[in-house]
Amino acid sequence: QVQLVESGGGLVQPGGSLRLSCAASGNIFAINGMGWYRQAPGKQRELVAAITSGGSTNYADSVKGRFTIPRDNAMNTVYLQMNSLKPEDTAVYFCNADVTYVSRSRGASWGQGTQVTVSS
Repeated sequence: QVQLVESGGGLVQPGGSLRLSCAASGNIFAINGMGWYRQAPGKQRELVAAITSGGSTNYADSVKGRFTIPRDNAMNTVYLQMNSLKPEDTAVYFCNADVTYVSRSRGASWGQGTQVTVSS
């Protein structure tokens, strides 16, 4: 099993910044990719940003230019740096990892989610 522990959510004013962290641990042989998703009330979960093991990134159009997804491969940790936050960024943010386990099987793991609220 793989555990993803998220931190860094909270309440921020519009225009402010937050940095989320997600650390992976467990029976990990390799992490193939990590990403952040979000789900607002009454809406489907959507991809926010993702990064592959090679460093290629993908961002939702709504966050391009405002969010970045740095990754520390040595620590199996991914971050979500969120700048110029807007009220519509309010959601529960979930970390996701595409993992090759020690057994060499492959699967996906999810974090428990962290609330981000953008409000004045």
